[in-house]
Amino acid sequence: MGARWLSSEMFSALRWLLLPWWAVQVFTGEKSFWPNPILGGPGLNRRGFAVWRGRLAHRMTARRRRQLEPLVPLADRLAFERDGYVIKRDLLRPEDFAALTAEIGALSATAGEFKEGDAITRRIPLTPELLARLPACRSLLRHPAFRGLTRYVGSFDAEPLLFIQTIFTQVDEGQADPQTSMHIDTFHPTMKAWLFLEDVAEEDGPFTYAPGSHQRTARREAWERRLSIRASDPRTRKTGGAFRITKPEMARLRTAKPKRFAVPANTLVVADTYGFHARRRSARPSVRLEIWAYSRGNPFSPWARLGISPARLWRGPIREGKWAAAIGFGFMALRRRLGLPVPGFRLAPGVTPGAPPAPWS
Repeated sequence: MGARWLSSEMFSALRWLLLPWWAVQVFTGEKSFWPNPILGGPGLNRRGFAVWRGRLAHRMTARRRRQLEPLVPLADRLAFERDGYVIKRDLLRPEDFAALTAEIGALSATAGEFKEGDAITRRIPLTPELLARLPACRSLLRHPAFRGLTRYVGSFDAEPLLFIQTIFTQVDEGQADPQTSMHIDTFHPTMKAWLFLEDVAEEDGPFTYAPGSHQRTARREAWERRLSIRASDPRTRKTGGAFRITKPEMARLRTAKPKRFAVPANTLVVADTYGFHARRRSARPSVRLEIWAYSRGNPFSPWARLGISPARLWRGPIREGKWAAAIGFGFMALRRRLGLPVPGFRLAPGVTPGAPPAPWS
């Protein structure tokens, strides 16, 4: 009893000592409600603090996107404003796309593998070292549509984190893949992009997005306020902000019917993942191969070119941030070697993107 009381008192004191840091976190992309007593303050969130924070982050994002408008044609900007995503079929010329797929098919590299439910996601980070061997990949990154849309939707004039990604579904009899539930990634706009390297069929678990759900409405803010209050409950101690939403809730929010991106190879989709999205559950074991890009900078920065993005935080003297994911994978691998828990992650050295994953243990 005495030890538990002492531990509780020490934790309470630590929380007060960390208060300046937690106050700074209010104006970062931090989305966890626990243990920050400001972000997770029940009284504050009953008064609409989380809603106010999200509203401010969206205003700053709109400001940054206006600075980047010259990167994207007007038609694409209007489509994005309406839908929350832009789709580009036949992005690359046939000969360029053939070179890209051949290059990736012949690649062998170290990947990080993540298991969620009955799915395994393999990611090979496109580091500077790897890109030096991949001229077709380098050419893709310079493509005006790819470069412009990933920056505009991400709202930062910085290269996103880039991967060769393979998703293997129904690899075992595990629980359902949580990515198949409609959700948002966080409280502010973020960017994810997919260049599909193979045809994606309806049965293969295509990316799914509710058009227009990236927009803030009174109903949406009321829904977020309810969830922030629930997440602030001390009995919940919710550490994330990737809220899930059910079909009845989507109907009450008058959200559009989700669109499934069953698309041919050489299709690019760039989306704001503040909108409701998911990976549709596959009807059969399937493999989805793609170039995947991701960007999530500080949502409160007013400047698109001076904001702190994940790439810039990591890069130091290295151009952009292509080492970021590799460094992160290294930290997770080190934790495993030290016997520390890293649930759902392993390194896969010397694999090709499409090689079947080893059994998970």
